Amino acid sequence: MPRRQESPDAVKVRTLPVQVAAHLTRRIVNGEIEDGRAPSELEISQEFGVSRVVARETLKILASLDIVDVAQGRRVVVRPRAQWDYLSPLLIEWLPPEIVDELLQELHQMRVLLEPELAAMAATGITDETLARLGDEIDRMAALEADPEAYLEVDHEFHMEICRAADNRILDRIMYSARWLGTASRRLTNEAPAGLRRATAQHTEIYEALVARDPAAARAAMRKHLSNNYSTLLAEKEQRSKRAAKRRRHQSGQK
Repeated sequence: MPRRQESPDAVKVRTLPVQVAAHLTRRIVNGEIEDGRAPSELEISQEFGVSRVVARETLKILASLDIVDVAQGRRVVVRPRAQWDYLSPLLIEWLPPEIVDELLQELHQMRVLLEPELAAMAATGITDETLARLGDEIDRMAALEADPEAYLEVDHEFHMEICRAADNRILDRIMYSARWLGTASRRLTNEAPAGLRRATAQHTEIYEALVARDPAAARAAMRKHLSNNYSTLLAEKEQRSKRAAKRRRHQSGQK
């Protein structure tokens, strides 16, 4: 049974510990916490006017994301940023756009390393049932080119179907764990003019290579798709930067 992709926008109500954790994370990212020392449970309670229970849960959230280390009888220490859990949807939500852009480029590097080989692996042993599901998803993509959000879910499932067909549980978990970043990446590339129409054509090439059970063709088609995605991602990033600069100039002129 295909797994349905969860939407990070499905629940926007955040508990108090999550709200405080988000605030502290942004403070750390902005360089407002010095010497690698994060606030203690008592300090959080006093600063934010919350109970010690809420403060304790806040630190547990930060620790679960590998943002801080909490040890009994010791101060709370901020961990190196390279060690944070960047696959968490919460952390992605809290990070500034420029860091998310960096993560999306790193996601692309991971996908280029894995997905062409996954497609080649899938081509060698893919079943007729899996091919039928992929064919249905191609048809759905073509019908959803005017609905980016619905298209996004089908796109994700197409890639996960190929990953499952490769029959490697470890790679499957790696790909599935990166789904939140994948969603963010697809939302950007879907904004490009005619982006979804091009994406459908590229997915169709991958599908046809799988139908032919041709590993080399499947690898090449997936690599081409990812390369085109990356070009679109960079173009969209440049356009966003231009729009942001224009807004700043406009705001500066109003002062």
